[in-house]
Parts: sequence; structure tokens; C-alpha cells
Amino acid sequence: MSEFRVEKDSLGDVKVPADALWGAQTQRAVDNFPISGRPMPPAFIEAVVRVKRAAAQANAKLGLLQDAHRDAILKACDTLLWGEHRDQFPIDVYQTGSGTSTNMNVNEVIARLARMDGDDVHPNDHVNMSQSSNDVIPTAIHVSAVTQAQAVLVPALSHLQGAIYEREAELAETVKTGRTHLMDAMPVTLGQELQTWREQLAAAQKRVEWACDDLLGLPQGGTAVGTGVNAHSQFAERFVAALNDDTGLHFRSLDHKFVGQSAVDAPVNFSAQLRGVAVVLMKIANDLRWMNSGPIHGLAEISLPALQPGSSIMPGKVNPVIPESTAMVAVQVMGLDSTVAMAGQSGNFQLNVMLPLVGANLVDMLQLLSNASRGLADKAIAGFTVNADHLAEAVGRNPVLVTALNPEIGYSRAAEIAKEAYASGRSILDVAEERTDLSRSQLEAILDPLKLTHGGLES
Repeated sequence: MSEFRVEKDSLGDVKVPADALWGAQTQRAVDNFPISGRPMPPAFIEAVVRVKRAAAQANAKLGLLQDAHRDAILKACDTLLWGEHRDQFPIDVYQTGSGTSTNMNVNEVIARLARMDGDDVHPNDHVNMSQSSNDVIPTAIHVSAVTQAQAVLVPALSHLQGAIYEREAELAETVKTGRTHLMDAMPVTLGQELQTWREQLAAAQKRVEWACDDLLGLPQGGTAVGTGVNAHSQFAERFVAALNDDTGLHFRSLDHKFVGQSAVDAPVNFSAQLRGVAVVLMKIANDLRWMNSGPIHGLAEISLPALQPGSSIMPGKVNPVIPESTAMVAVQVMGLDSTVAMAGQSGNFQLNVMLPLVGANLVDMLQLLSNASRGLADKAIAGFTVNADHLAEAVGRNPVLVTALNPEIGYSRAAEIAKEAYASGRSILDVAEERTDLSRSQLEAILDPLKLTHGGLES
């Protein structure tokens, strides 16, 4: 048997690997774009397949596509959605800016699977009916982003918040030195510190979900430039209905489909909210790294789980590898967001021409953030131990506690006491007992670190 077969498109004959399910246009793209060796993410290909599935149902209901062709297309799509033939989508991310190559790759694979099953389905005339790459790929960007956000990122963020909440309750009365400018400040509880992380994550998740709502508006049915040429007037409405039945989501058709084809404003906004999640994860990761620093000459407030040796030369060294990994994910996501923002500027007239890059980056960002969130929850937050004696000792020696005496003795006298405590290494309690008329029991009540974490002067 020959290693190749000959396929034909409008430009002529093309040699295609004999066992490939794709056709001539896919092969041309494989030959033209040997750029990164990185194909479009499976979640994005799945979204394109869902577009094809919904389009076939819409076209059949409108009497444009024979039931036999519809059924063959649906069967092929279902086979792909079950995860088969993942290796049949080889086209590089860095391809034609409209994503035409990926659209045709999916069309050709679906058509060949249908033909192998006995139905003469054409990739353009049947699989691509009422569609253009120019509305399919923007629609797939929206579909892949929303479905991955709901299926992957939101559950991961909820899982991380749950892990934090459990430790938060446990550490509600564990007092530590607060820090501003990385310098000692008034005391807080570890529970308060963790609650801050949790509420940051909850707010970031909410912003992601709000951004998803914008992505529910789809340009499918706009065809080449947004006017809807070559699509039935009811196609978009029927398409959205079929897609919603398939996904269980609430997609809607954009009234002015030009917006979703000539620009990627909603994906750019969504990307920015993913960057926001990355910023929160970076803050948590860095706080954990500082709190874990030491174990002798650092803060040493907590000890993260020892997951692997930390050095090839220093025996016994253990590093905060999970927060470090999370921080790298955060930096990468911020970089991908910058790329999406710059790609958004390439909406020239009726089409953005960096669509594959936007689609691939959003899927990558979602996966990275999801995996990092789960790792942070399970391998850092859930298992760290608290060095309680060290925390208590540090809080007791913190001269900043003198702040609580301001209402009793004034800022200037409190500053003098703080300076003396710093210089002598003695506690604020001991120095204040000597330098004020307050009794030790009064000072102990005023300077009680746990009480100070609840703030507010009593009337």
C-alpha cells in the first residue's frame, strides 16, 4: 500500500498521508505552518465540532440538509466528542488568522468519517453549510471559553475556596504579626489572613462568571462578513437552540453579528478577568512563600508540606514548590492575557485576524489556572502546619502593639515607648508599665493581641 493518497481542492492535487482522516486543505495547512508544533487545544476543537453538530441540526430543520446527511454528520461529531481521533487535528496555532485551516480540518474529518460510514457528505457543501470560518471560529472561541470556565475553572476555584475555608475556621484565633511594607504591623489572625484570600478568589470568580455572560452572545450566522449571506434568515436562531440543547448552557444570537466577527471584545474582557484570577493566585502564593520562609532565618510562621528535596547539593533543604509553581502559572497567564489584548487590536474592518491565537490562549489560561488552583488547595493550603509558639513569641515582642496605647497616652509618648522597646529588645508591656501610670492588668487588657485583631474602640 502507498504511504499517501491524492486529494484535490480548488488549487489542485495534494498528497495526504494514506491513513489520515483529513483532506487537501488540512494538508496544505500542515505543510504551510510548521511553526510551533503546537496544534489547537482539544477543548477548542471540541467547540468547533459542537458548532458543526448544531449547524447540521439547524440546517436539517430548515429543510436545507437531507436527514441522512444530518445523521451522518451527527454520528461523526459524536465520535469526535467521545474523544476519538484526537490526532487528526494537527494544524499549528500559528496559521491563517481567520482559523480557516482549523475550520476546514474539522469539516474534512467529519466528512471523511461520514463517508467511511457510507454517506456521501461533502466538507464544504454539507458540513460547512450556512457557515464561514469567519463566524465559526469566533463562535468556537466563545463556546470553548464558556464551557471550560464552567466545567474546569469555576469548580477548581470553588475547591480552593473550600480548602481555605476549612483552615480559616481552624485558625480563627491563631494570632500572628500583621505586616505592611513587609514590616511588622498590628496583629491579625491567620483565619483573617486566609479569609482575605478566600474573598479575593470569590470576587475574582464572580468577575469571570460575569465575563462569561458576554461570551454567551454568538456571531454564528453572520457568515463571511456579518451580513448573513448564504445563511437562512432563521439559521442563527435554530443554531443557538440546538447548541443550547447540546451544552445545557444559554447561548444567544448576537443581533449585530459584525461585532463578534470584526472584534474580539468579549474574549478580551474574559481574558482580563482570567488575569485577575492569576493576580489573586500570585498574592496567595507569595504570602505562603513568605510565611514559610526559613526555617531558621525567615518568618517561619508556617511549614508547608515537604513534597520533594529542595536542592541537589544542600541536604535537607525543602522548598515551597507548589507556591512557586503557582506563581509561574500566574506570570504565564498574565503574559497570555497581554497577547490576547494585543491580538484584539487586529480586528481590521470585518474580521479579526488573530482568532486562533485568542482561542488557544484562552483555553490554555483556563487549564493552567484550574490546575494551579487545585494544586495549591491540595498540596499547600490543606497541609501546612502552624508554628504556633514562634507566632506567639513574635507577637509578644512586637513594639507596634504600642499603637493600642495611642488613645490612652497619645502618639508621641507611645512612639517613645516603641523606640525604647526596639532599642532594648524588651516587650512593650514591660516598658509601658515603667513609663505610664497604667497598671499591668490594664496594659495586658489593652495590649491583648487577640483582642486587637477584632479592632474598634469600645464606647
